[in-house]
Amino acid sequence: MSRCFRAFVVLTVLAAVPLSSQAEKKYGPGVTDTEIKIGQTMPYSGPLSAFGTIGRAQTAYFEMINSKGGVNGRKVTLLSLDDGYSPPKTIEQTRKLVESDEVLLLFSSFGTPPNTAAMKYLNAKGVPQLFIAATGMKWGDPKNFPWTMAFLPSQKTGTAGYVQYLLKNRPDAKIAVLNQNDDFGKDYVRALREHLGAKADKMIVAEATYESTDPGVDSQIATLKGSGADTFFSFASPKFAAQSIRKAYDIGWKPLFFIPYSAQSVTAVLQPAGLDKSVGVISSAYVKDPTDPQWKNDAATKEWLAWMKQYYPEGDVAEIYNVYAYTNAQLLIQVLKQCGDNLTRENVMRQAANLKSFELPMLLPGVRINTGANDYDPIKQLQLMRFDGRQWVRFGEITGP
Repeated sequence: MSRCFRAFVVLTVLAAVPLSSQAEKKYGPGVTDTEIKIGQTMPYSGPLSAFGTIGRAQTAYFEMINSKGGVNGRKVTLLSLDDGYSPPKTIEQTRKLVESDEVLLLFSSFGTPPNTAAMKYLNAKGVPQLFIAATGMKWGDPKNFPWTMAFLPSQKTGTAGYVQYLLKNRPDAKIAVLNQNDDFGKDYVRALREHLGAKADKMIVAEATYESTDPGVDSQIATLKGSGADTFFSFASPKFAAQSIRKAYDIGWKPLFFIPYSAQSVTAVLQPAGLDKSVGVISSAYVKDPTDPQWKNDAATKEWLAWMKQYYPEGDVAEIYNVYAYTNAQLLIQVLKQCGDNLTRENVMRQAANLKSFELPMLLPGVRINTGANDYDPIKQLQLMRFDGRQWVRFGEITGP
């Protein structure tokens, strides 16, 4: 082989390398060499508009990511649409995002009923419904809904620590339950009964429900007090959790009081209820509270506060939903990084189901992200906490595997 011919062969091979590399890229809808387009629905209006800060914070987080070069050189564009916490509107907006905007995936859409409404459509279309902001027991079901994965701990995780604490400290409790009359509330009651087991029928002495569109729950609280219950589970969204706390105090009912972690906000729940009236209420946590003096010198908390100041200055640093939004967005960025240049919908779900003992800075110490092909429940650990009139105080051990 002549020297000239050998040189020609080498140059030909080298010239082919970039073409081969280019051919290895695989893109789904909404993805180009410079952009990854994702969508979500949020209750910017309606009865649960307090949660709209989640979408605003996540938009701000992706703005920060893009200012630093994006993910593998691609900017992340979040199309965040208002559904008013109305399932019919959720379907309309979800269809728009998928069929008109052609997003790669749906990310962190809010609410159990809205996500339930969209789940069958997205699974039929093969569109990831990823790290949704909903506490349902139905999400961790890869066999039947392989395109749907939550981020938040399920109701089963959310009630486990409460029941363990209750059975240890008040084994003969008389329980009253208030729940939102939808999948969000019903799943909490179902989980509570599962954890209580054979004791459930004896221990639960009264139950009441409310609709998310109701003006208030004062009459339900009065009725539940009349049952003689000494323990109260208020499986309510923020507005109604605040009303539950305030009304129970005002009528002189002082039960052992539990609220879900989704209603732990000092800003949206405890302040409207009255901080003095909220003393003793028990909830749970999986992320750090940036207002807790315990985290004053914590590097991750300092970084979060700096991010809030620069990218979401209108946001409330005392609002725990903003910590949730930040942490969830970080997890999505990790999944997108793992995808590399294979940004197909199938690979997004593959990578989302391939997170092993993954740590995120604002998760509580000991809380880890774990997923697998048959495990679509990323967070299975929580820690109990009690409000002391000024702040939440964590106690006991992290519960969960």
